[in-house]
Amino acid sequence: MGSERGELVIEGLTLPLALRFISGKYQGGEFPLPDSGEIVIGRSSELDMVLVEDMVSRRHAKISVEGGDFFLEDLGSTNGSFVNGEKISRTKLGEGDRILIGTSIIKVVASDGSASVQDAKAKMDAAYASARPSPGSTMTGSIAEVALPDLLQLFSASKKTGVLQITTETDVGSIYLEEGMVQFAVVNGDESVPPEKAFYRVLVWDKGTFDLLPKVERSFPTEIKSSVEGLLMEGMRQLDEMRRLGDALPPLQSLISVASPMAQPLRDASPEELDVIQLALDHETLVDLMNHAGKPDPEVADVVVALLEKGYLVSD
Repeated sequence: MGSERGELVIEGLTLPLALRFISGKYQGGEFPLPDSGEIVIGRSSELDMVLVEDMVSRRHAKISVEGGDFFLEDLGSTNGSFVNGEKISRTKLGEGDRILIGTSIIKVVASDGSASVQDAKAKMDAAYASARPSPGSTMTGSIAEVALPDLLQLFSASKKTGVLQITTETDVGSIYLEEGMVQFAVVNGDESVPPEKAFYRVLVWDKGTFDLLPKVERSFPTEIKSSVEGLLMEGMRQLDEMRRLGDALPPLQSLISVASPMAQPLRDASPEELDVIQLALDHETLVDLMNHAGKPDPEVADVVVALLEKGYLVSD
């Protein structure tokens, strides 16, 4: 393995590249890439990058440098190697790529070049020794480091089974996975909300932590039937529709109430608007109203914005 590090050239600046562990037992560790030779990754103690966990084979994968480019090659591992949600046999790596090996998600990043290989190994050992995952968690990390759509694609490709729990300052979301497929989703334990709606709500969270917890044997009120790819596409479509409304739509936790007096008579409201006015009478917050609307969030949001503009509803 070469003693110097691989580099990324951006607008005349030469930046060294490194592998940063953004989840798993070695979260926070960083390993510099060489400018020649190879890095062999696996469970065996004599390798360049040692990952001590059952899901990693003794000789799992290697990263080689060829003509200044980096290539990841799986070495016939039992559980496979994944890059950006796809299982690979051999593929070229670039800055920003995410690698999944065992329970470690590793991102190719530009670094400050201060760490040596020896420093990296010491820091990885320290990260492993100090790791304190949530009880029963097989994988943990920050969704600020790896976005939920990317994480779900990785879990789909690697056919993970378990409960993906996402925790923010105010909410807890749970996504139930079986062989990489989404079975069910719930936010804050409220199973009266359709699971697809709960899934799309969680999908847009960008701060907090995630834990992949063991499978829970249970039945669900209803199950999600769409593929992960289909769910992600629909989720992104809904997000675009919600963003289109901009500041006209209040935050989901806002209080929503029926105006008194109303600016216009109820007879001028459409049937869809009357349904939402009734929901506003029965529920205090916008999120509760949308939870019980029985329609996709963007459709309900469009009606809420129209009712606010017409003076039928008011928000805090």
